[in-house]
Amino acid sequence: MELSVIGLGKLGAPLAAVLASKGHQVVGVDVSHVAVERLNAGKAPVEETGLQDLIDECGGRLRATLSVEEAVLASSVTFIIVPTPSGPDGTFVLDYLMPAVEAVGTALKVKPDRHTVVITSTVMPGSTDGPIRHALEEASGLVVGRDVGLCYSPEFIALGSVIHDMLHPDLILVGESDTQAGDTLEEVARGLAEGEPPVMRMALVNAELAKIAVNTFVTTKISFANMLGEICEGLVGADVHVVTAAAGLDSRIGRRYLQGATAYGGPCFPRDTVAFSALARRVGTSADIAEATAAINDRQVGRLVKRAADAAPRGGRVAVLGLSYKPGTHVVEESAGVAAALGLAERGLSVRVFDPLAMPAARAVLGDRVDWAASAADCVGGTDVVVVTTGWDDFRLLGPEDFRRGGTRPMVFDCWRILDAERLESAADVLHLGAGYGPGQVGLGEGDPCCD
Repeated sequence: MELSVIGLGKLGAPLAAVLASKGHQVVGVDVSHVAVERLNAGKAPVEETGLQDLIDECGGRLRATLSVEEAVLASSVTFIIVPTPSGPDGTFVLDYLMPAVEAVGTALKVKPDRHTVVITSTVMPGSTDGPIRHALEEASGLVVGRDVGLCYSPEFIALGSVIHDMLHPDLILVGESDTQAGDTLEEVARGLAEGEPPVMRMALVNAELAKIAVNTFVTTKISFANMLGEICEGLVGADVHVVTAAAGLDSRIGRRYLQGATAYGGPCFPRDTVAFSALARRVGTSADIAEATAAINDRQVGRLVKRAADAAPRGGRVAVLGLSYKPGTHVVEESAGVAAALGLAERGLSVRVFDPLAMPAARAVLGDRVDWAASAADCVGGTDVVVVTTGWDDFRLLGPEDFRRGGTRPMVFDCWRILDAERLESAADVLHLGAGYGPGQVGLGEGDPCCD
């Protein structure tokens, strides 16, 4: 099939490559000359795990252009996957999406055969069958559902594993203007998936709502686990890791995302949860659980900063390991590590940071407010406190000799429990977030500073 993808960013470029890898002829479109030139030269326009390898496999099936008209005329289905940033009220803004829709509509004026337009960007419920449909019909002179198909099909992915997630979805969500459009999209989507995930077909508004509802439910699980961790820290001997492991075995709950650790971050979870609350206000009700989820998340960095700062001497040295919002990506948007580094520096501590991938992106945010280590070992040596904020496997390689360098015995707050506490016992005191330590345990005296 001939397909086009408008937007060659963090999600669009992987989508175009995945489509081409499955045998489709794909034309990508972007306003960036650099992105178009790189893709036409066989180079990944963005950083993402496995993207370059996939592009190498596509041969001549993947190309790029600056022209929306050229791409639309060369395809039968167009995916639009451009940014929809959050506005001041928390709802998604269509400033980038609407010009793309209008450009597609203009191109369809001269296209004789039926076309299917798929909105993949996250939008507020009511958008696709509202302003997006109106703009497409106005620009094309066609009627959606009769002359042109319109679908909404968001991706449920995480940066760092975008390609894997596109190939192995838990479900395929198809919002459709009409049966023919839904059939076309389902055919393409089933051809991408490795396995047989369920396909849920529904009205456009239900698909839009399902997208932000899913992410809000996931963030609720994360915040519940972190709230439980806060409670455990006030109970001697309690451990959130043990409690959530047991609770997660209940089939009504499940273990995924039920881990007391750091705040959730990244480009999707925080804003989708806020958008869910904004939607509730827009329709005259309230999303109390979503609002509580966001409030719990907002206090997690402060909780971690207080605990680390109270464990350090005045003007002491603190290492922050992990600046990306999750392992496997360079993205630092809403990163707990970056926020913790800023908070510790603001308390007058000397902060040294390291991340295997995210140093350039983090440097743009942190600047000269922190010191930049050359490696994880370089970061932790000679420090008073170490905070592990991202669960990179690389950090598991740290040994006692790395922590002993500089003659200090640091207190280590291992948020993701990836370090071997027994192996490091001779060189560092490894503590876990969400565990209730009693008086005199591992460097904590009476009046545990994390619980007062």
